[in-house]
Amino acid sequence: MNIFFGEAALSQVSMMTNNYDKFFVLTDENIYGIYSSMIASMLPEKEITKIVVPSGEQCKSIENVMLIWNKLLDAKAGRDSLLINLGGGTISDLGGFAASTYKRGIDFVNVPTTLLAMIDASIGGKNGINFNSYKNQIGLFSEPKSIIINTQFLKTLNERDIKSGIAEMMKYAFIADDSFLDLDLDNYLEYIEKAAMTKDEIVSLDMRESGLRKILNFGHTIGHALESYYVDKENYLTHGEAVALGIYSSLYLSVKYCGLDEKWLFFYEMWFKGNLDLMNLNDFDVDEIMKYISHDKKNKGGKPCFVLVSKPEKPVIDVEVMPHDIRDSIMILKNKFSK
Repeated sequence: MNIFFGEAALSQVSMMTNNYDKFFVLTDENIYGIYSSMIASMLPEKEITKIVVPSGEQCKSIENVMLIWNKLLDAKAGRDSLLINLGGGTISDLGGFAASTYKRGIDFVNVPTTLLAMIDASIGGKNGINFNSYKNQIGLFSEPKSIIINTQFLKTLNERDIKSGIAEMMKYAFIADDSFLDLDLDNYLEYIEKAAMTKDEIVSLDMRESGLRKILNFGHTIGHALESYYVDKENYLTHGEAVALGIYSSLYLSVKYCGLDEKWLFFYEMWFKGNLDLMNLNDFDVDEIMKYISHDKKNKGGKPCFVLVSKPEKPVIDVEVMPHDIRDSIMILKNKFSK
């Protein structure tokens, strides 16, 4: 995968002009409000059709896929057109899916603007939308032509979204590289390229998630369930916040199922409270959250399967966990991390 880093990385877009006939930029309302002039200057000698969708996880819908398809059709986009996805993980998910299904696939480029998208969501070729309130239920694997990572975008990111990205980044400490154990709010910029390349390396060995790539789901089984449960609530959770909680639950289960030393559970609790914010988990309905887990894509034979760890850098995939233990691992979150 072609991943370009640094302030000069955006110049890679202009170098693609000879390969394509028409150019489109997909972004959301928030990003467009900040970077509309930059979008216009990305390809100064080419006409760019802008496609703007609402901000937030809710934009990952079939209605917005149809909006993108209609924009492409109206502009007579062909197989020689390029879609540039400028935004966070929701935009790369949505845009990658729309591009990969339009005329059986046109090329797309991801330009992530959030920390979480830079180190995870824009990398790996997973594209999709939510369906019936369940996260990422409809989708496909299709890699972008390139990913352009410019940390200057982070200057306009709020603190909550920075912390969301740091939470996602921390999973690498347990599944791949224990140097991430030193990650914190003060040094996270030093880890961005390493995190992006770690994911890219894992994906290159298992594109379609038949084995090794499953380790990237660490913290995500419960994390996705929490994110889906809270998505329409006033006290919604960002993806990173939900995954941060899911990591604690996974470590709790790892102690029971994989012999993880309890000191790592305590370490992570202290790391969480030192770098992230406590969350409003007061309207906690474990039965509803368990329903979301029952629809998780990683389940086998209708039974929940988790990625757990025996120690940092030693993930264990496809661990079948008993429902009562899952419930316990969810309930403890309210006691540990709720405001």
